[in-house]
Amino acid sequence: MPIMPDTWIRQMAREKGMIEPFVEAQKREGVISYGLSSYGYDARVAEEFKIFTDVDSAIVDPKNFASNSFVTRTGDITIPPNSFALAHTVEYFRIPRDTLVVCLGKSTYARCGIIVNVTPLEPEWEGQVTIEISNTTPLPARIYANEGICQFLFFQGASPCEVSYADRAGKYMRQSGVTTPRL
Repeated sequence: MPIMPDTWIRQMAREKGMIEPFVEAQKREGVISYGLSSYGYDARVAEEFKIFTDVDSAIVDPKNFASNSFVTRTGDITIPPNSFALAHTVEYFRIPRDTLVVCLGKSTYARCGIIVNVTPLEPEWEGQVTIEISNTTPLPARIYANEGICQFLFFQGASPCEVSYADRAGKYMRQSGVTTPRL
């Protein structure tokens, strides 16, 4: 299962709409970088954030998710110490049937104790990616909207899968914005 290079990512973005909007080259000047890299794509975090809070003493339950467990904010945000936020990518992804995508956090944030978690993007999944952002530090942490947050790596299988995410009618198919847990 080889990792796919910039030439393949560019071709798939242009011809198949795999990433929209697509930024052809790394943007770095005065921002946390985003755009096409050698073997991946650095995505941007959009302006919508859901920051977890214990103001209402809500319990985070993936089977019964309570909307009062977070507050919604827009623009650049500060995640409280040892806290967590949900966000989504600016980019919309359409994953080919023979491809699996894995996401890693950007080193700029990782070096500040900010951990980014994204589950794999399965074959034929599409949508904006919901991003989990954890502040592991005892200090407040700033997250910059519309700048780089994570890098997606594209792995192409030896052949297309038998059953894709679309075939299974996955519950997060074509998600838009911050998507909270679904059962």
